[in-house]
Amino acid sequence: MSEFLRRFAEDFAELTADNLQSLDRLYSSDVRFRDPLHQINGLDALRSYFAELYANTRDISFRFHSFHQVDEGTGYLRWTMRFSHPRLRGGRPSEVEGCSHLRWHERVYLHHEYFDAGALLYEHLPLMGALISWLKRRMV
Repeated sequence: MSEFLRRFAEDFAELTADNLQSLDRLYSSDVRFRDPLHQINGLDALRSYFAELYANTRDISFRFHSFHQVDEGTGYLRWTMRFSHPRLRGGRPSEVEGCSHLRWHERVYLHHEYFDAGALLYEHLPLMGALISWLKRRMV
């Protein structure tokens, strides 16, 4: 297992709304972050994104399952995110599995998140959730 990936995952899992200054240790100032819903450039923008994320969710946590270093400075993390959002599922906890592709030198400069945006968001919206559930049943 990559020591860098293990340490990154441990530090990332410790993030809260109260310690977002820790992002400076994890990411370079010119970091590029992308997930299915956002594209963010720069550490200041990333810090704002995480501040909003932690302000709008409750009990957010990450469990990391596997660490795979492809070569020097490139690797993947598999994870499960658990969170509660007052507008999704009546505030009940939700879980989403995903994978992060990271590139780093001393700190991460490229972070791409891969996860099912429907499982995160769309399936929990009143009208859209019913439509997605119907579509899934029809496709089986």
